[in-house]
Amino acid sequence: MNENAFIIRRQKKMNIGFIGLGIMGKPMALNLLKKGYNVTVFDINTTAVQELAGQGASAAFTPKETAAEKDIVITMLPQAVHVESVLFGPEGAAESLKAGSVVIDMSSISPVVSKSLSIRLSEQSIHMIDAPVSGGEPKAIDGTLAIMAGGEKSVFEQVYEVLEGMGEEITLVGDSGCGTTAKLANQIIVNVNIAAMSEGLVLAAKAGINIEKMYQAIRGGLAGSAVLDAKIPKILDRDFIAGGRIDINMKDLTNVMETAHALDTPLPLSSQVLEMFHAMKADGKAADDHGGLVQYYEKLAHTEVKRKEEL
Repeated sequence: MNENAFIIRRQKKMNIGFIGLGIMGKPMALNLLKKGYNVTVFDINTTAVQELAGQGASAAFTPKETAAEKDIVITMLPQAVHVESVLFGPEGAAESLKAGSVVIDMSSISPVVSKSLSIRLSEQSIHMIDAPVSGGEPKAIDGTLAIMAGGEKSVFEQVYEVLEGMGEEITLVGDSGCGTTAKLANQIIVNVNIAAMSEGLVLAAKAGINIEKMYQAIRGGLAGSAVLDAKIPKILDRDFIAGGRIDINMKDLTNVMETAHALDTPLPLSSQVLEMFHAMKADGKAADDHGGLVQYYEKLAHTEVKRKEEL
């Protein structure tokens, strides 16, 4: 990184627009405020906007207003259609973004769409980094998200300090679209892991063994994972309040399959988990945490994963 550029950035905090204050976006924006950045926020949920305004953010009423006179605009939205809309729709951010500014899209969208948005922005001399995240709500809150980025190295270096305000492991994976591609791979690994964990838990529950003791027995071996540590305690508490919603992960796996088909890459496990998520949605559980996938298996096996003393 250019040392002089680094010193200049340290002397003057960048002005940031932040669009999307959901489960992940709200704590991410809050962490930037805590780091001393001037942050203007927008979301269709005006309650979330006012909550951030109460923490020192400036409130905006449109994406265009959010982006005015900003060095960086960050988007953290559910789907590609939302990202495209806030950038290029009526009163969109692209109407007021200045030349040389940077859009950091931290949403989980298709790499094809991400590259297309980057090209459209470049026609206005606006840079774009695709920088989806992993870690869920807990890491969004404590500012330790894993961030996988795609884009030009010089632009990545320019915004690195801002990314540090939200994440801990920050990696430039490659050119435009590489960050979103890495996130698709991440979502395969996470959600297939959750499905495998659910199968194991339901088998153990049906056999009547103590799930907590089984968890302690296996977590130090090859079966141990961040997924087990994050999800098993919540499952045992029957806590399916979303850190990562089933419908959002269903959207991610849909993007996975569309990308895989375009690349002639069969993904049999991902396709099965995607169908399980569709079944969960049909069962009225779309807003549950994706760890709630265990309920799909519980329903098939006519059993429930819970603490031994409750059996």
